Amino acid sequence: MGQLNPSATTETTLYTAPSSTSTVVSTLTICNQTSSAATYRIAVRPSADSSTAAKHWIIYGATVAASDTTALTLGITLATGDKLQVYASSANLSFSAFGSEIS
Repeated sequence: MGQLNPSATTETTLYTAPSSTSTVVSTLTICNQTSSAATYRIAVRPSADSSTAAKHWIIYGATVAASDTTALTLGITLATGDKLQVYASSANLSFSAFGSEIS
């Protein structure tokens, strides 16, 4: 569905559900490619909202140990236009989203 290595401390869209499609995000991995621990955030932002608000964050300030990967099993359904947003404390974190699109 999507892979991203975002800039540090910048909220970035990892995935946007396409038109006429529902998406089930089944798994999300966060890989820390550095020798220091790093933190991350994940938000689900509905298409009706133009910016991410406090209510959209599903993970906030979680830590990935140095040179480690965290795998999350989510099962989140996104409607058309909904976004999966990510934020990393370090430019050495990468995110990968896996799931299914249903049209």
